[in-house]
Amino acid sequence: MRLKMTTAEDPTNYRYSGVLAHPTSFPSPYGIGDFGKGAYDFIDFLAESGQHLWQILPMVPITSFGNSPYQGYSVFAGEPLLISPELLLKAGLLDQGDLQNIPNFDPGRVDYDRVREYKYPLYKKAFECFEKSEDSDLQKNYDEFCQKNEDWLADYCLYMALKEEQDNLPWTKWPEALRNLDKQNRAFWEEKLKMGIHYQAFLQFMFDTQWYALKKYANDKGIAIVGDIPIFVSPDGADVWANRKLFQVDTKGYPSAVAGVPPDYFSATGQKWGNPLYDWKEHKKEGYRWWIDRVKHQLDQVDYVRIDHFRGFEAYWEVPVDAETAMTGEWKKGPGADLFLAIQKELGDDLPIFAEDLGLITPEVVALRDQFNFPGMRILQFAFEGGESTFLPHQFDTRNCICYTGTHDNDTTVGWYQHTSEYARDKVRRYMNTDASSVSWDFIRICLGTVARYAIFPVQDLLKVGSDCRMNTPGTAEHNWEWRFREGELNPGMAGGLRQMTELFGR
Repeated sequence: MRLKMTTAEDPTNYRYSGVLAHPTSFPSPYGIGDFGKGAYDFIDFLAESGQHLWQILPMVPITSFGNSPYQGYSVFAGEPLLISPELLLKAGLLDQGDLQNIPNFDPGRVDYDRVREYKYPLYKKAFECFEKSEDSDLQKNYDEFCQKNEDWLADYCLYMALKEEQDNLPWTKWPEALRNLDKQNRAFWEEKLKMGIHYQAFLQFMFDTQWYALKKYANDKGIAIVGDIPIFVSPDGADVWANRKLFQVDTKGYPSAVAGVPPDYFSATGQKWGNPLYDWKEHKKEGYRWWIDRVKHQLDQVDYVRIDHFRGFEAYWEVPVDAETAMTGEWKKGPGADLFLAIQKELGDDLPIFAEDLGLITPEVVALRDQFNFPGMRILQFAFEGGESTFLPHQFDTRNCICYTGTHDNDTTVGWYQHTSEYARDKVRRYMNTDASSVSWDFIRICLGTVARYAIFPVQDLLKVGSDCRMNTPGTAEHNWEWRFREGELNPGMAGGLRQMTELFGR
């Protein structure tokens, strides 16, 4: 769904606003937000409050290390924990008794290990019921899903089945014959692990079924979904295992250098992410087929897509694999416009892509972004910590951008205000003509009032919560991606106030 509500006076001046909230943060009795009632309630809130955008984080199947949605076992697959048990019940794949003994989960935090222990036995029961089901429509839909997604699904399901067979070790620690499967070995393992592969495909089918029903519900209410593509992939995943030549790794899967960023706002020593780097020459040889398929797949799932670390397409920070920090890295040239021209050729000129253009942004990065008319990001929290920042609203030089109060990597606005300098707090109070007693809503009001075509704010800022509710602290490995809000916190009064403010600024 592509929204373009224009005015008669100026058909180019369409203005949208919305909320950043990952599905894991929604209320549910099952220990984690999912595609069930909490998600539908959230969409109802967006509609009632006059919003037209819902931004999410990547929905990939997360690795257990850190539980980050930016580290997944596949960039094409979906996270099974987002599958709703109540919707499996509604589909006739679970019985009411299966949902009787729900553990006493913390409604404000996701304990991923406990949630896995609870949810996966339910999924196994649902799969067993699916196997016995005589519902011909369900089976037909499953077959169509598998056929449509065969290009990535076969590799992913085999990878996950092999991973379970190998006690969840990363593939670089598997026996040589599994690291580098030939046709004969692959046929053997596909037969041996047939049920495990089928189970993984079932999980992806249920994820797909539930997600597209939710997306349709949102689109029918005039709400477009902004997805998120991490620029890099996890070293422990089907993407590298099945497409070795597209990455800078040896035959055993080990890289000589990895991805990261130099010292910046978030870390004085930079960030060594550890992701394998792309072999862009190989991608070019294949006409960037893998990337085209990736973007197309995402744009089937969502309406707009934000590409994380966009600057890495112009130049990326290469860190030696044995370096202790990212400080010793160096810049290497990326594919630049060549990649996006190939994507345009296949998917059309008007690509609904948002560019995450934060960090050390050079004129070359700006030129790449603007060549394809991708909106960049303006973060209000960054606007008040120095001099005359380009993130201050009166310095915005284009409508074609997204104004954020903050992102998932920032502190909440309340937390930021509490911990920033007195200089910044004073500047906020004078700039916004406020006593800052409701500072996150002051930021939302300013965000809505900018010339930016898109205005987006994290749900935490609506709720006026502090630092203990931030989603992620970059450079730290623990206790991220866990925050949830509680049922009823997004109430009708809040929806009414947000609608009035949104309409005031023509969004």
